[in-house]
Amino acid sequence: MLFHSISFAVFLPVVFLLYWMGPVKCRWMLLLAASYYFYMSWNVKYAAFILAATFLSYISALFIEKTDSVRMKKGCLLLSGLLILGILFVFKYFNFFFEAIDMLADKCSISLHPITLTLILPVGISFYTFQTLSYVIDVYRGDIPAERHFGYFAAFVSFFPQLVAGPIERASNLLPQIKEKKEFQIQNAGYGARLMAVGYFKKVVLADTFAKYADVIFSDVYAYDGFALCMASLFFTFQIYCDFSGYSDIAVGTARLFGMELMENFKSPYCSVSIHDFWRRWHISLSTFFRDYVYIPLGGSRSGKIKKVRNLICTFLLSGLWHGADWRFVVWGGVTRRAADSGRRFAYKSVSCRETMGLVEQGNCYLFTD
Repeated sequence: MLFHSISFAVFLPVVFLLYWMGPVKCRWMLLLAASYYFYMSWNVKYAAFILAATFLSYISALFIEKTDSVRMKKGCLLLSGLLILGILFVFKYFNFFFEAIDMLADKCSISLHPITLTLILPVGISFYTFQTLSYVIDVYRGDIPAERHFGYFAAFVSFFPQLVAGPIERASNLLPQIKEKKEFQIQNAGYGARLMAVGYFKKVVLADTFAKYADVIFSDVYAYDGFALCMASLFFTFQIYCDFSGYSDIAVGTARLFGMELMENFKSPYCSVSIHDFWRRWHISLSTFFRDYVYIPLGGSRSGKIKKVRNLICTFLLSGLWHGADWRFVVWGGVTRRAADSGRRFAYKSVSCRETMGLVEQGNCYLFTD
């Protein structure tokens, strides 16, 4: 069920009315049922995987909170992480991994028979696996208590506005909102509707229009000159932004209809002063995830220059791989890391210059720290 489909246009008003007109104590049940219906509209079998990730993270967090043994806590965190990420690995990276092994063996003149799986990638699996994993890690760190109500937790993991295309929400933000007893506020609903309208305009009008021109040129690049290719690249640049940020706006706006506030996922990324600054504005929920759960735990920039470079490389390579099981994404992640690192000093100078000129308002300046 796409956000810009007829079925969603029928689904959303029905759920909205039932949510606000029904009993307050049953609202989480409605959200849970609606979210699973929304997800199963893609494929009924998909529900088994999101339910498995939900159950694994729920049980693991309770065990981690209950036990006093540090070794048991670490063991449970490691096991749950392997199981949750294992679901993602099997569907998204299994064939890529074994094809890489076969390619390496072929270079060493070793004959292998690679195993390949014919599986359909479940929609949103990259988002809800990261969401459940971050929850278990936060409980392990003691940042949040483990949720004991399985229904509330399942509603948090499967919350339909952000289930398919993000943002990747933290339990500390969304879970309390699902449990909270809310009253309908016309201001919230109005803001949500306006944000959805902006998102639909970005997606349907801008992104789809740019895509028509870009697809025609990129489908036969040798038939066009350099100017046409440059224009196609420009169209594609705005297409991916309008498409992704449009979906995020629709998700955030839809959540507001139900009194929920999701995190901002895009903050004018094409107004960035460097690649480094760009990644603080583009897909913020993913960037902050890798910062908080990969880069900083590895040591961040506090472990010397060599380890800092290592940490950046690992973070950006994983970020590239998250976007797709393809060597092009891995290379893209590595190139982005280099560009982000080399553009850091330029960013400092540019931001400083803009502040001097009075073009940066208080609170909008980005600090390049962990």
